[in-house]
Amino acid sequence: MSDTQNIIDKLKNQGLEPNLNQIKLISNLNRINLKKRKIFKINRLKNDDLNGIYIWGDVGRGKTLITSEYLSLNDDFRIKDFHYIDFMNFVHDELNNHSGSKNPLKIVTKSLFNSYDLLFIDEFQVEDVADAMIVGDLLNKIVDKGMKIILTSNAHPNDLYENGLQRQKFIKSMNIFADKIKIFKLEGDVDYRTQNLIELNKNDIGSRYSEHEILNIITNNFGLDFIKSESIEINNRKFKCKLALKNLLWIEFNSFFQQPLGSSDYKFISEKFDWVFINNFDVCSDEKIDLVRRFISFIDIAYIEKVKVKFFFNKIKDKDIYSGDRLEILWRRCHSRLMEMQTFEYLNK
Repeated sequence: MSDTQNIIDKLKNQGLEPNLNQIKLISNLNRINLKKRKIFKINRLKNDDLNGIYIWGDVGRGKTLITSEYLSLNDDFRIKDFHYIDFMNFVHDELNNHSGSKNPLKIVTKSLFNSYDLLFIDEFQVEDVADAMIVGDLLNKIVDKGMKIILTSNAHPNDLYENGLQRQKFIKSMNIFADKIKIFKLEGDVDYRTQNLIELNKNDIGSRYSEHEILNIITNNFGLDFIKSESIEINNRKFKCKLALKNLLWIEFNSFFQQPLGSSDYKFISEKFDWVFINNFDVCSDEKIDLVRRFISFIDIAYIEKVKVKFFFNKIKDKDIYSGDRLEILWRRCHSRLMEMQTFEYLNK
């Protein structure tokens, strides 16, 4: 069985029937030969091997999920998986550590080359001038050295860093880089991740989801690369959570909203994460009015910012979460938003 078919079968087992464009992406990923590390030359490799792929397209089309399945079949190689923000933090730290050297960027490139066979940078999104002046040159050096690379992004390389300072220098470096790898647009009309979770909404009325089942839902829809942590840093303060996954945050109603969070913290969450999962709900009287008030504040901001929230109420009806009197007017509005946030129309925006 081919590696392409193996990945297709793994996706089917997760309820995703790959379309022709996704199958084409899988085939291109399998053209990355991790056994060969050749210095890049202008005339390219003589065979069909790829030095790397830049995958771009709308959210929820399967860029990260398909790449994760490809990586899982090649876990005997040295693979490093970065979110773009984490990658740039790593690069800046390394450059600072070698600030007295003649060519610190060359040292960073050599360190990555000696440590890994393939570099995967997810959600590539250049927004900072300091990053823009570094990252194009670094990507070229990595490929020139012979290291394989995969990037995912919502934008074509030519559309990155719009209106940024010294953008022409960045675009010039990215154009040189783009000529050395495959630029692949993952097209499709369906946001599979959202569709799967909408289908879940249809079938979960009165259902009880264990933490293990929620983790399986996350793994099947968002990939395997998550950071399981008991805390997350928000506005330079740490708060309890279940896990943070690149563009998803999983929190518990009972514990998370007991913490002293405010509107600026909820705004931070709304800007950083596309999805928020919330479980472990409880019925709250006015004795827990602070918890309810924080939850209402979060829902207000998440609703305005169009954050997708998956609620695991587990046999508690959403209207019954608050049973007190003091926040009755605020709760009526919140409950109306809770109902709307679970609809196809809201989640599919």
